[in-house]
Amino acid sequence: MSEAPPATAEGPDSGQGAAGGAVPVVHASAGHHRTGNLTKLAFGAIGVVFGDIGTSPIYAFRETFVGPHPLAIDELHVLGVVSLIFWSMTLVVAVQYVGILMRADNKGQGGSLALVALISGHISKSRYGGLVVLLGVFATSLFYGDSMITPAVSVLSAVEGLTVVESRLQPLVLPIALVLLVGLFVLQQRGTAKVGAIFAPVMVLYFVVLAVLGIYHLVQMPQVLVALNPWYAVQFFLTDKILGFLALGSVVLAVTGAEALYSDMGHFGRGPMRVSWFSFVMPCLLINYFGQAAMILGLDDAAAAQAMESPFFNLAPDSLRLPLVILATCATFIASQAVISGAFSITHQAMQLGFIPRISTRHTSEHEVGQIYIPFVNWALMTGVIVLVLVFQNSSNLASAYGIAVTGAMLIDTCLMTVLLVVMWRWKLWLAIPIIVTFFIVDGAYFAANATKVADGGWFPLLIGGIAFTLLTTWNKGRRLMRQRMTESALPLNVFAKSAHGSAARVPGTAVFMASSNAGVPSALLHNIKHNKVLHERVVVLTADVQDVPYVEPGERSSVVDLGQGFYRMTLRYGFMEETDIPLALCSTNLCGAPFEMMKTSFFLSRQTLVPSEKPGMALWREKLFAWMMRNAASAMEFFRLPTNRVVELGSQLEI
Repeated sequence: MSEAPPATAEGPDSGQGAAGGAVPVVHASAGHHRTGNLTKLAFGAIGVVFGDIGTSPIYAFRETFVGPHPLAIDELHVLGVVSLIFWSMTLVVAVQYVGILMRADNKGQGGSLALVALISGHISKSRYGGLVVLLGVFATSLFYGDSMITPAVSVLSAVEGLTVVESRLQPLVLPIALVLLVGLFVLQQRGTAKVGAIFAPVMVLYFVVLAVLGIYHLVQMPQVLVALNPWYAVQFFLTDKILGFLALGSVVLAVTGAEALYSDMGHFGRGPMRVSWFSFVMPCLLINYFGQAAMILGLDDAAAAQAMESPFFNLAPDSLRLPLVILATCATFIASQAVISGAFSITHQAMQLGFIPRISTRHTSEHEVGQIYIPFVNWALMTGVIVLVLVFQNSSNLASAYGIAVTGAMLIDTCLMTVLLVVMWRWKLWLAIPIIVTFFIVDGAYFAANATKVADGGWFPLLIGGIAFTLLTTWNKGRRLMRQRMTESALPLNVFAKSAHGSAARVPGTAVFMASSNAGVPSALLHNIKHNKVLHERVVVLTADVQDVPYVEPGERSSVVDLGQGFYRMTLRYGFMEETDIPLALCSTNLCGAPFEMMKTSFFLSRQTLVPSEKPGMALWREKLFAWMMRNAASAMEFFRLPTNRVVELGSQLEI
């Protein structure tokens, strides 16, 4: 075993009762969706939610032809590719995510973790319960790789449009992209509330321009609309079997951002997002893709080959290409902002659910709970993005690294959807099986095609995902082992209250001892009476229990058990989207005999020191990793927003 790491302020007795291992059952509810005018919410969703998938036309169609596995630029391949894009967007985005998965909301929230929380309780007692949790955690881990690649490939592809305007600007592309990306991350600490006000108008203008440019070329060659017939995609595969399969690795770039639609459902609700998608965003995107195909087929071979280097920007006439580059850059900036904010939200969810140690989090808005900024995540993402841009140099190289994370998350969502349809919703098998098989074939084919690009850059998101998965599962298992060790020797609180009442002096005030579970006496309380030999007039053993639901109703926030002799056991319940503000919750309750006064209340936290043990636990390297994460975690005082001058920390040793 390793040497005992230094004591830390993090540990089970610090009071966070987050989930460990399996996640309890939770029932779907339409509650907590944001309310408001449908049109207004649908308009706002365009600016926040659809940026990632909305910027795909800049590079998706191009990469299919000039990427790692080039295709001949002829009618067969152009119509086959645009047909694949249409049916991919219809099946994956419109049917799987918007049509089916958006029905699986966890009190209004979506995403892999919320979906896991929704279904795992139904199978937690089976041998597959743990596997479902691990799948959700791995999908979350892949998102971090996606959060690095999306800003890099989006902004770089937009800035590369300058070379279409003037080829001599090529040396400036990389510096301009790096300046924009660094500026993007520097601005995060200011919050997105003010900038968000202009997101929707800019993105609406961007989507309108996409449609106008597409219509301009479709009018000149409307016959490309025959590609709406899936036979053209089938014919492409029948003619070029290997190239057709490999082309899927680039075609999937057209649906990147589909998983983000589900993850961001809590911001606007499924209704407004469906209205935005079907009535505006999807038509604009498809018109632009078909417009790119029409433009290419309307050119001779030499001109088509040249235009294919950047078909998106070549849609515009020469005089309008620079404004299009500026507009596209703004759109990619917004898309990147949304992905980064999503990384903050995912990290907050994972932190509350017990998969990530406490990390310093700042709230950037007094009115919007979801407006958060996590410095560590922000600077880690910025570092990764800069490395990506410097290593891969251009958007084509980055596109090779892009698809594996997205398709991996999509395939995992299909696995979770299978459990959802069969176990939770209990669809009839004759209806569920064809749907499940269809999406396993589609998502599996996309993932397999992108797996061929691992050597060309796909290794990067897999590396980031593997590191994140290791960190998340190590922290979760380490916390679970620590709670088990402490429970093994725990003294019942009611027994302690009776014995301690007569053996220690009582002093005025209230003492709140943070505990990770509702069983036993927290070590801070034992050490306090052992060393100080005093007890406060009111002793509250408090557990902050983070539920696997996004929000907890105010009436269910707190519960108290009066143990007599001035001892109380209190539980405060929070959703994984909520802020654990302990003083605010205490001042809002009167269940412990009298109101809480912060200037007369002291908070006691435990500092656990890990020591070597022969007990079976984790591998030695994981114990060292867990100890390192504990040392670098934010303090419970900051996480629970405890008053800094009212906190006492007491140390103890613990074997895992």
